[in-house]
Amino acid sequence: MAHVEPKNAADVQDLAPVLAASEAAMGFVPNSMLTMAHMPQLTMAFSLLAGTVFGGDLKTQMAAFSEHVPDAGDPATKLPPTLVQLIAFSVSVAAGCRYCQAHTSNNFVRFGADARKLEAVLHYEDSQLLDDAEKAVVSLALAAGAVPNESSAAHFEALRVHFDEQQITQIVAVISLFGFLNRWNDTMATQLESHPVAFAEAKLGAFGWAAGKHG
Repeated sequence: MAHVEPKNAADVQDLAPVLAASEAAMGFVPNSMLTMAHMPQLTMAFSLLAGTVFGGDLKTQMAAFSEHVPDAGDPATKLPPTLVQLIAFSVSVAAGCRYCQAHTSNNFVRFGADARKLEAVLHYEDSQLLDDAEKAVVSLALAAGAVPNESSAAHFEALRVHFDEQQITQIVAVISLFGFLNRWNDTMATQLESHPVAFAEAKLGAFGWAAGKHG
């Protein structure tokens, strides 16, 4: 059973051209895109990315979708930037991507969070620095970043104590985006910029951080 139920296509009319394009390409509307539709703009953005990766013309796609851009929703329901970076950092720790660890940890502190919380990721269950909501997202991010994926229904039960379906969708979207970025940067051996290198060298010693191929 899905951890988050897909939306009904009839309830996301702004996405009609996006879903129609998927149906034309695949013969059906995939439940993955209907699950993303808890954040309708995510479904559209993913469709543009996937279409481009598969060799489609971005200008054509954007022209087809331009009159149907979904409402971004209430800003108050979105995750705070520090929590987004904590999720991104945690999944990058699980994946072992030093490039993304440097970027996300640097941003976490740059956005005003306590740097001590970074090291707390290593022992999040017993940490006094992380609140229960943060522990729930760190737990999922570490499990989802593992290979094979170790996420379970229990992770989502813990999330639902603190977050609604849209926010849970955003949490999983952050984890999934960094699945892309972790693989991209590790595969490309993307060279790290000087500022995140300096930050990671100073703050990520507990993780055995080194620039390695990104240096």
